[in-house]
Amino acid sequence: MKEPTFEKAMEKLSSIVALLEKGELPLEEALARFEEGMRLSRLLNDRLDEVQKRITLLVREPGGAVREEPFGEPAPGSGEE
Repeated sequence: MKEPTFEKAMEKLSSIVALLEKGELPLEEALARFEEGMRLSRLLNDRLDEVQKRITLLVREPGGAVREEPFGEPAPGSGEE
């Protein structure tokens, strides 16, 4: 089975949350929807992690030189290491 696009998965997760928030589903169906929502949530999180690993920041050094730095890693000397 082909995985849905990020946008379709987000849309489906949103509709599942809305259904569960209403509280009108029978227990078994609510549990099945909850499990589907958790699967979609993991899928979305994995995709965001993949994208974050592919993004690099362009950082200008004090002397004007530009270097690439992986997104999400603390900058050297920022105190967040």
